[in-house]
Formats: sequence, C-alpha cells, structure tokens
Amino acid sequence: MIPIANSVAILQGSFDCSSHLTITCSQEAFWEAKKLAVALEQKLGLPFAVKIAEVLTGGIHLEVQQLEHPEGYELEIRASGVSLIGSLAGLFYAGQTLLQRLNGSRLEAVKIVDSPRFTWRGSHLDVSRHFMPFAFLKKFVDLLAKHKMNILHLHLTDDQGWRLEIKKYPRLTEIGAWRKKTLVGHGLSEPKQFNNTPHGGFYTRTEMLELVAYAAERHIAIVPEIEMPGHATAALAAYPEFGNTGIAPEVCPYWGVIETVFSPEEKTFTFLEDVLGEVLEIFPSQYIHIGGDECPKKEWQESAVAQAIMQENHLEDEEALQSYFVGRINTFLQSKGRKMIGWDEILEGGLTKGATVMSWRGEAGGIIAAKAGHDVVMTPGTHVYFDHYQTKQPELEPLAIGGCTTLEKVYGYEPIPAELNALEAKHVLGSQSQLWSEYIPTPEDVERMAFPRLCALSEVLWSDPTTRDYKNFLERLEPHLKALDVQYHGK
Repeated sequence: MIPIANSVAILQGSFDCSSHLTITCSQEAFWEAKKLAVALEQKLGLPFAVKIAEVLTGGIHLEVQQLEHPEGYELEIRASGVSLIGSLAGLFYAGQTLLQRLNGSRLEAVKIVDSPRFTWRGSHLDVSRHFMPFAFLKKFVDLLAKHKMNILHLHLTDDQGWRLEIKKYPRLTEIGAWRKKTLVGHGLSEPKQFNNTPHGGFYTRTEMLELVAYAAERHIAIVPEIEMPGHATAALAAYPEFGNTGIAPEVCPYWGVIETVFSPEEKTFTFLEDVLGEVLEIFPSQYIHIGGDECPKKEWQESAVAQAIMQENHLEDEEALQSYFVGRINTFLQSKGRKMIGWDEILEGGLTKGATVMSWRGEAGGIIAAKAGHDVVMTPGTHVYFDHYQTKQPELEPLAIGGCTTLEKVYGYEPIPAELNALEAKHVLGSQSQLWSEYIPTPEDVERMAFPRLCALSEVLWSDPTTRDYKNFLERLEPHLKALDVQYHGK
C-alpha cells in the first residue's frame, strides 16, 4: 500500500471478490458503494451491483460511522466478507486501500485501522506557463485520489497566461490566455531564443464546474490561485487600465520575475473583487489562493498614484503598500466566508488577520506565521518542488529549472519544523508538491516529474512517521508503479 496504513493486522484466509458481485451498504454510503463498484468493475471486468442493507450479510459492505478522525476508516477483510466503515471520505479512502490490495480477484484477510496525519495533502499544478488539456486535469485528480491526497491547487493566472473564463471581463481569455511565442532553452541563457509558435488556452466556467464536481466525488478540494499584485502581465495585457502605466504589455513569452504589477487604485480592487466573485461561484473551496509572491515594487515607486495612496493611508513604504493590497483582498474574501492563502511574501509589511501562509522560500516564513498564530502549509523549495531535477546527474534528464529533489529527499521530509512547540505545530496544516510548468510543457512531462515523488509525499502526509521506512517504501513502490502503468498506459 502507498501510502502505508497506520495499523495492519494480518488475519487468516482470503476473500474472493469474483464470488460476491453484490456490494451492500447503508443508505448514507450508497454513492461511495457505487464508486467502489465501478472501480471493481473496471479492474476485474465483472459486473458489481449495489444494494441497500443495514447489516453485513456476506460480500462487501460499506457503512457510515463517525470515527475519531473525520477522514479515518476501518477495513476488515475476512473469508466470510469485507467490511468498510468510516465517514464518507473515510469510506472512499478505505476503497482505495481495498483496490490497492487486490491481487487478481482475491483479497488477503487483514484488519486495517487508518487515518491521515495531516489535513492538507496536496499538489499544486501550474497551468499558466503551459496550458494542460481539461481531460488531463481529471486524470491528475484521479492520480491524487489514488494516493489519498485531498487538495489540488490550480495556478490559473500568471505573466504567461490567464486560464479561467471570467464573464464580466472577456478579454482576460480573448487576449490574456494567448502568447505569441515561448522561450526555448533555459530562462537564464542569453541571448534568449523563442520558438515563435503561439501558445494558449483556457478553461470555461462550465469545464471548471465539472472539474470541481469530479474532484469533490473523490474528496478533493480544488484551491484556485489568482495571482496578485505581481505576476499580472497577462491580466494587464487584456486590461491595462488596472496597471500602473496604462500601457498594455504583451503576454510574457519568457520566465522570471516581471516588473508589471497591478495598481493599488480603487478601480483595481473593484476589478479584482469582480473577478474573485466569479471565482467564488465556481470554486466552493474554503481557501482561495491570491499568490502574493515576487511582487517588484519599481512601478509603485515610480507611480505618483501609488505614492499618493501610500500617503493617504499612512503607509511607510512599498512593503506596507503590498500588505495594504493583500489586506484589502483578505477583507473581501472574509466577507464572503472564505479564507485567503498566499505565498510567504504576504508576511512582508505585516500579515493580515486570518490569512494562511504557504511557505515556499524555505520554512522560515511558515515558522514565523505559526508562532504568530496563523495556519501554514509547508511547501519549501528544498523538498517539495517537483519542477527540480530528480537526480544528481541533470545532464541525463530533460531540461528543468534547476535544483535537485530526489525521491529519498522527498520521503525524508518532515513538515513540522523542530522550532515549533506542540501548540504552534497545530498550525501546520500539511504540505503539497509544486509543479511549476515553465519546463513541463505536456501532460506526459507532468507525470514524469510528479511520479514517483508524489507517491513519497503522499506517505509523508498520510502515514504515522514511525511507520515509514525508505527501503520498505521502495519495495512497495515498484509494483505500485507497475499497476499505475497498466491502468493508465496499458503496459
């Protein structure tokens, strides 16, 4: 099993699914039972029926019970029958464990009591730098679900492309979703070379609503990210009036930190609140990501309007102006019953009340935030950036941004820093992988960079640290990856 379960007791005998083609369940568990039936049909090629029954009568039975952990489950397999109990999410995870343990049509007898260590177990996916087909997003959701992950963080906007339809501002996708060319080679190489091939695409509101529902069926929340105040070139290419110069830039064809940022004027906040209003209609996620990273201050320093806003609001410097900007957006999201999350630069100039920090520049930002009573998601580039090379021989791998994050390094990551005491540690919600797509242009590249490192991270985030053993993980990983290859690539 990946991730490994917390408590496994081996029993005598085995259960043959092919002899029991009816799954029974309590009324509450019906749809979880249907999902398991479909998965078993796909895997075994046998027709499974679902029937409401309040007690186990042999075969496979699902029942909703509130266990100590809201995502926990108990799975008991005996020759006489299989029992799955837990919350709806717990039943889903029990089903994933059952499917992993299936050997042909046979399940070895076992009792498993299991629950996750962290509540935030996710992966980020950048669809701005390179657009990913809608069908692949569903496949990626499936892969996360198989590993008991529960967050997909979609990076929908950046300098290189705006990927979400916003009905009130159609030029965001008419103009902002398309760039004329794309950088060839590494971003640090000079002189820059381009392929002169237009690149772009966007997701309609209907598509995203479908994806949200698809993910929810698998107990995955989609956290949308709308970047601000920096990484705004694509948005300002469409609507330059919300920038500092009034001049429309081109959607950026190369990577890096771009000086084009939103103006802190009232009309900009109206625009962003309109955009976020539509985002909230699509995504029911408790958290909305606003980016907040890598915001150059040059345009604000040179803007008479920005300087006047600083003076009017008694802001000491541009760092404080960024905090003011982020605070305005946080107030809006809170008024709508949502929580704002942003990269650790939102700490600069003072962290707004109720904000959650995603700590990427190491763990220092997360530690500061947790000690101040803010929730944090630990995402240090050193351990969970899956756009890095996977070996210490980058010349043998396709081009990547740099760095080296090996499978063993991911598996050895501990999301709770030693600097936090027990009370502060409770603010660490968990972690997620980062898949920035500057050098990951296709779905195949996403899979190559995500796996098997995502398998390792799933175990870090789900399993009790005392159950983890890297050598044992590698032994389990080989058949696990073969099973994924058979299911998704037919080999």
